[in-house]
Amino acid sequence: MRAAGLAASVLLLAAVAVLSIAVGAKQLPLTDVWQGLLDRDAAEYAVVHRMRLPRTLLGLLAGAALGVAGAVMQALTRNPLADPGLLGINAGAAAAVATGALLFGIGGVGGQVWFALLGAAAVTAAVYAVGGGRGATPARLALAGAALNATLYSYVSAVMLMDTASLERLRFWTVGSLASAEPSTVRTVAPFMAAGLLVALAVARPLNALALGDDAARALGARPALVRGAVILAITLLCGAATAACGPIVFVGLLVPHLVRALTGPDLRWLLPYCAVLAPVLLLGADVLGRVLSRPGELQVGLVTAVAGGPLFLWLVHRGRVAHP
Repeated sequence: MRAAGLAASVLLLAAVAVLSIAVGAKQLPLTDVWQGLLDRDAAEYAVVHRMRLPRTLLGLLAGAALGVAGAVMQALTRNPLADPGLLGINAGAAAAVATGALLFGIGGVGGQVWFALLGAAAVTAAVYAVGGGRGATPARLALAGAALNATLYSYVSAVMLMDTASLERLRFWTVGSLASAEPSTVRTVAPFMAAGLLVALAVARPLNALALGDDAARALGARPALVRGAVILAITLLCGAATAACGPIVFVGLLVPHLVRALTGPDLRWLLPYCAVLAPVLLLGADVLGRVLSRPGELQVGLVTAVAGGPLFLWLVHRGRVAHP
């Protein structure tokens, strides 16, 4: 049943990806989209290959990165509220990118990604340390993350107010968007996201053992310190690269693991592949919805996920489906 569900999820993702390529501010029939995808001489080739295809590929990568990062964060901290947005990881990456733009004039994704990785790593370590380290409780982690999140976003707002001319593009980046995706953007962040996904999948089994406690994990052959270090590395790579490319996008990493656990249970060997497939469905679906609702303009995907994610998470809480991982 799990394998069949995963196969159905892949088909759903393929359908949403096709929809993302087909739908845009300019309405194109599916036949024209298909021709633009395959024929270099077609009038639609530039629209499909330079705008819609990179945007869809970036949505696939960023969605998988955020979904898997949220799942491993919840498993590591034993906190159902753990999320790259709520625990301040995205805010740390955004603060580092804003600093790079202000002090060094960094504007391209190639430069942003290194600042974002540094900021994500620093905040991940800070939240884990302030929350109590190995003795961290869900409440302390949530409080530490909320405090850092508020502080860092206030800093980002202050930086943008200091130099509005040079940081005008960053103003829209902080909302969270796939609209500026280019082929070079995908090529830059794909290696970091792929490495993070591989590390996360590699530690799925020992992270399952770690849920039983450090002593039980050692008895099962796991090395708790090494597992925690690998998870922090995966979170840094995934959140840093996704935030550098798209800006801070909330609720994807929080919602998807809770929705998936209803299908897979807490076993990370199944939970992570499901999150890697269904989180892009949510992100690309929100992006398509933002394009459709405000034609000929569009709503940024970060706004759509925030507006839709809040009520959906409240519904999950009301139905009692938000449980400890």
